[in-house]
This record gives sequence, structure tokens and C-alpha cells, in this order.
Amino acid sequence: MNISDASARTGVPAKTIRYYEEIDLVRPKRSANGYRSFSDADIHKLNFVGRARSLGFPIEQCRTLLALWDDEARSSAEVKAIAEAQLGEIDARIADLREMRETLAHLIGACAGDQRPDCPILESLGGEIASG
Repeated sequence: MNISDASARTGVPAKTIRYYEEIDLVRPKRSANGYRSFSDADIHKLNFVGRARSLGFPIEQCRTLLALWDDEARSSAEVKAIAEAQLGEIDARIADLREMRETLAHLIGACAGDQRPDCPILESLGGEIASG
């Protein structure tokens, strides 16, 4: 199947598929005229990487997970360690987002939102510390 069919079947944009090919994540065969020809195995890899990326796994982790998928002698402990590390990254991002939310909510609460020019939000963004 061609790249547009592969994109339709996997939900991975053609531009992303081309990038995955460029970095050797997938290697579709090429016909004599140079067109890509995706096999069922290529579609499986694209689906696999798409799901892994949707869980936030970086490309290199996807590459490692694909290699583990192909390795029938793999240890599930290695896969679990990779997933646990990713979960730690997600938890850290959530903590950062919560902190940002709290700060922004505090600034919004401190702003009168009236016709006066004083604004704690702009002061904070400008690096000014409110006195007083």
C-alpha cells in the first residue's frame, strides 16, 4: 500500500511517516518508480509507534520498545522499567502544570481587573516584585 493508504489506516500523518522513514524507524520497500510500498508489518510498526507517542514516549524510547517487541527473548522487566520511567516523566509534567496553574490562579485573583493600570499579572511577567 502507498503512503496515503498507510496514513489512513494508522492515523499517522504522511509527513510523520516520511520522518519515521528518514530516521529508520520504519523501512518501507520502494518500487521501481521510487514509490513507497508499506507492508502489514510496516503498518503494525506505525500503529505501535503512534500509540507509544500518544503516551508521550520519545522517539528513541519507541525505537527501544519496537526492538523489545521484536525480541522474543525480551524481559518484561526491561519494558516495565521503560514504562515506569515514562510515567515518572508524566508525573513531573503534571506537577509542573499544577504549579503553573496555582501561580496563574493566584495572579488572576490578585488582579482587580478594573480600569486602573496596576496589574499584578503584568508585574509578575515582567519580573517585578510587588511591594507592600
